[in-house]
Amino acid sequence: MAQSVVECKLHYQFQPDAKQPIDVVIDGTKWKTITASDSIFTLPPLSEGKHTVLVYCLGCKPVEQTFRVGKEAIQLHYSMHMPETLLAEVHVETGEKSKSSAGRLAGVEGMGIFEAKKTEVVELKNFTGNAATNNPRQVFAKVAGVNIWESDGAGLQMGIGARGLSPNRTAYFNVRQNGYDISADALGYPESYYTPPIEALDRVEIVRGAGSLQYGTQFGGMINFIFKKGNEKKPIEATTRLTGGSFGLLNSFTSLGGQVGKVNYYSFYQYKKGNGWRPNSAFENHTAYGSVTYQATEKLSFSADFTHMDYLAQQPGGLTDTEFELDPRGSKRSRNWFKVNWNLAAVTAEYKIDRQTKINSRTFALVSSRSALGILDQINRLDRGEDRMLIHDEFANIGNETRLLHHYRFRGNYSTVLTGVRVYRGRTWKQQGEGNNRQGPDFAFNNPDNLEYSDFLFPSHNVAWFAENIFNLSPKLSITPGIRFENITTASDGYYKIRLKDLAGNLVVDEKRFDQLRKTRNFPLLGVGVSFKATEFLEYYGNFSQNFRAVTFNDLRVVNPNFRVDSALKDERGYNIDMGVRGCKTNAYSFDLSVFHMRYNGRIGSLLKNDRISEYRFRTNIADSRVFGVEAFGEINLLHFLAPSSTSTLFVFATTSATDARYINTEDLSVLNKRMELAPAMLLRTGLQYGWNRFSASLQLAHTTQQFTDATNAVRMVNAVDGEIPVYTVIDLSTRYKTKYWALEAGVNNLANSIYFTRRAEAYPGPGIIPSDGRSVYVGMQLNF
Repeated sequence: MAQSVVECKLHYQFQPDAKQPIDVVIDGTKWKTITASDSIFTLPPLSEGKHTVLVYCLGCKPVEQTFRVGKEAIQLHYSMHMPETLLAEVHVETGEKSKSSAGRLAGVEGMGIFEAKKTEVVELKNFTGNAATNNPRQVFAKVAGVNIWESDGAGLQMGIGARGLSPNRTAYFNVRQNGYDISADALGYPESYYTPPIEALDRVEIVRGAGSLQYGTQFGGMINFIFKKGNEKKPIEATTRLTGGSFGLLNSFTSLGGQVGKVNYYSFYQYKKGNGWRPNSAFENHTAYGSVTYQATEKLSFSADFTHMDYLAQQPGGLTDTEFELDPRGSKRSRNWFKVNWNLAAVTAEYKIDRQTKINSRTFALVSSRSALGILDQINRLDRGEDRMLIHDEFANIGNETRLLHHYRFRGNYSTVLTGVRVYRGRTWKQQGEGNNRQGPDFAFNNPDNLEYSDFLFPSHNVAWFAENIFNLSPKLSITPGIRFENITTASDGYYKIRLKDLAGNLVVDEKRFDQLRKTRNFPLLGVGVSFKATEFLEYYGNFSQNFRAVTFNDLRVVNPNFRVDSALKDERGYNIDMGVRGCKTNAYSFDLSVFHMRYNGRIGSLLKNDRISEYRFRTNIADSRVFGVEAFGEINLLHFLAPSSTSTLFVFATTSATDARYINTEDLSVLNKRMELAPAMLLRTGLQYGWNRFSASLQLAHTTQQFTDATNAVRMVNAVDGEIPVYTVIDLSTRYKTKYWALEAGVNNLANSIYFTRRAEAYPGPGIIPSDGRSVYVGMQLNF
């Protein structure tokens, strides 16, 4: 027989002198002891072989460690860390920090429950890539199944989709920063015209379809951009970055932050401009941000932040297929402009009632606008110098989310419940009329009191209650049911015009019609997740969650010669299912292999129609759809196995998805069993990430197979709004050398100079094919003070 000694330590950041009871159990036996933190206790005599010690503390998930007993006694060292939030999973500390840019959320983290959900985290402190342009191929390289639209080469707007959901301004995800909404209107117009600068971010969190229970009704789930905090060890720290690149790119970024007493602060200003890869593509962008956190007491904290972003971009328009093949850098539009002004604010209070219970209340607001000016006629028609079309939107939204999270004992194990309420009120003012026939960005209506197309107010109201509970049935097995109850009201109030012209272009009908609609829905969303942690490094998980998506304002009242909208559009409903296995060992390997099924009933999409004059897209509830697929991520540090003593890392990674997305349950034979739009059969991203001392480098390849833009799977149309998006492959190379006070960066995007496109636009910035940028080079320098 042999005897083992286990040393247990429990650390508190917020209460250093507190003593927390710790339960220690030997798995498979009846032996159990209760001890205080910072104590040493002795296990009973154990037979030779493998044994597992389970360690519990209130407010944390169990920690387990397997060890082998031999002829001599051994010591096991546990370091159980409880951060300030009291919410992160307990883990055995090794003193080794991850050097990978990929991670996942813990079962309980921040004010959220993520147990059994498919989640990803992009750790930007380990990111090597073109941060100046928010390059999404590089940022989301290790997130499986992400389909990306490249509308501009500067990262002004980030378009991300998955599982056959449109990437258009990431509208099928609930998009947040620091936990609150940043899209135009979360219900009626969930498009994101603002993308936080990667240079200012600490990480990006992604929760797939099961995120609908906590974060709202979108089918894609939730994306949360988390900003950096000020350096807690310095009263003031400054960082300045300057990046230059091809096509006139100039990006400057300066941040200031620190800790003064109980106050932590962080701020930055970014200025970016460039000429673009194609003519008529110049842009200028300003972004500013400031945040303050005040730790009033050990239990109470307050924080506030404000964001301003504005940019002006000239848009070169789209191309037909023939024009793209002849000259992908061509431009037929010189009078199209786009302007965005975005303002966000949030105030948060957080109170720790006791060690097991915490409440968080966040109030957020958005006051923003966007204006699009130009020629929207089909791209195969010339710009003859006529008056341009102007679409101007103003958004004013305010909301509050209040959450309560509590840890408690359930059948001898510690479980966690989260419940919360969301109250949201939005107001969108949407105007469409004629602007002048000049060249520049003159965003003024010719007849502001009598617009030629439409003038509408779109108010929206939302009250939601949600709850999820992790029931830890054993140290390894948990089940997490959840429910969300929604009350949603969307309305419209305004007028639109019916305007008809004869063959000579003369206006023969000009009729104004007033329209007032109001629709209220009450419904629950249900979900459940199951997790089994087979070992410290291996987990099996599965989840089911219902989803809902309201008809958007843009579907109801926008005049566009390239498409028409069904006046009887209905909301979309369905569900997501994930089943997978994942594992991770710090700086050694990480993987996540899962299968998914998404059912999407009454999917809104486009059908090709024609009348006596022209072909057009008809936007309607096409049919029910179903998506089956596999998503896989794998990463291994070769040097961990080939040279264990090396301090360098060489990560080899690959993310891939295989998707079969089809329309079903329809009598329309032109659609039945056809592939869903924007659902490539395969997405593959693979590459190398090398780190040595102060140097890092990344080489990656992104491959996307063929996809279609309409439900009939048309391959090529005259107006280029519909058709296939052919297969494409892009290679990116980035390097970085960093010291304590300075850093140098350089790289090449689209190394092989691939000629490709990722989208066909039905309106701005097209219509038609929007070519992606060719090869570009960037060089940057960073100084820290």
